[in-house]
Amino acid sequence: MTAPLLHMILRTEADVFVVRQRGREVAAAVGLERQDQVRLATALSEIGRYLLNDRDLTAGAGAEFSFRVEAPILHVDIAASPAQRKTDPPHIGRLVDEMTVHDGPDGTRIRMSRRIPISAPALTADHLAALRDDLAASAPRTPLDEMAGQNEQLLTALEETRAHRDELARLNAELEETNRGVMALYAQLSGELEETNRGVVALYAELDERSAQLRAASEAKTRFLANVSHELRAPVTAVIGLARLLEDSSSDPLTTDQAHQVKLIGLSAAELLRLVNDLLDLAKAESGTIVPDWAEVDLRAVFGELRGTVRAMATHPDVELVVLDPEPPALVRSDAVLLAQILRNLLHNGLKFTVAGEVRMTADNDGDMWSLRVADTGVGIPEASQDRIFEEFYQVPGGSPTGATGTGLGLPYAKRLVTLLGGGLTVESRPGEGSTFTVRLPVGGLSGGSA
Repeated sequence: MTAPLLHMILRTEADVFVVRQRGREVAAAVGLERQDQVRLATALSEIGRYLLNDRDLTAGAGAEFSFRVEAPILHVDIAASPAQRKTDPPHIGRLVDEMTVHDGPDGTRIRMSRRIPISAPALTADHLAALRDDLAASAPRTPLDEMAGQNEQLLTALEETRAHRDELARLNAELEETNRGVMALYAQLSGELEETNRGVVALYAELDERSAQLRAASEAKTRFLANVSHELRAPVTAVIGLARLLEDSSSDPLTTDQAHQVKLIGLSAAELLRLVNDLLDLAKAESGTIVPDWAEVDLRAVFGELRGTVRAMATHPDVELVVLDPEPPALVRSDAVLLAQILRNLLHNGLKFTVAGEVRMTADNDGDMWSLRVADTGVGIPEASQDRIFEEFYQVPGGSPTGATGTGLGLPYAKRLVTLLGGGLTVESRPGEGSTFTVRLPVGGLSGGSA
């Protein structure tokens, strides 16, 4: 066991003050923090008063207090003369880290322990010897001096408490001011949010009104297209019939110039009739009056029919039409007439914009979907125009290199029919490299469709 830093004897009430004072000095010397110094000093006072009240120390050798360091712990060992204990020692566990009490034939042994913080200076043997010499050389203060020191500490604590109270009051005032600002901001934001909500409601009402107007305009446009198409079909058909009568060999012979003019009239009337038919088809698609005739469609039969009918549309000798039949069984639940019309429009569009190479139609199945592709080696479509080619009457700038004319209604009509059949129509194209149109159709047809 190491030699004690300080050894003291407690016999009278005055010695309690000395033990408290010297205990605080030892605690400060070994590096305990200020609050721990006060706690240890208070614990020594409590034990000292307990021993004075529990037994007559003046008649014997008194109670011995020894302060020892066993790093990193400061121990206070207290030995009192043998006597019958009247009361139990006070509970001071809140003031020290550990306290043990042992009664034996040689007297009462009490040990109090307090851990020395890591931040304290290293307590080497030389350092402890120096502390021991300093404590032995210093004289304890009188009880009056100790009381004065305690009063000074109390005043300091009161000043610190008052400063803390003032700081707390200042913080409360700032918090109250902040709360008022938050409440004002909340009220402002609530007002702005309410105003925004009213604006949103008004905007929705305006959008509903505009949507109703748009639907009405779309319905009016559809009725207009249907009516105009019906009204124009009869006279245009009559013009075509009259042109054929004039060209008939049984009619009066025409001069060369007259025959040329009549032929131009017939061609123009035929083009106008095609435009009228396209308008009528588009009007039907937009009005929703087209109802698919759902059935199991053999794609090989559709491809064979198109191979024969579309080949006559090829106007350029350097363009080859290639229609590859899919592997059997090539069945899809769809409308054979509408599907053939879609593919015919795509093939005609490819032939119109291709002067050399080929227009190829293929079909692939990936389980649940059929992919029908029409690829050409024509002029291609600029990227800026690829979304607009499905708009009514839109035509890619530059026209057809084959000289064929169009109405800008074939692709929009094809896209509407594909949507009606439950599929989708997309395009991939590069200028100068050609275009590929892909029709994606579900094998089982549109959900809910019936034959």
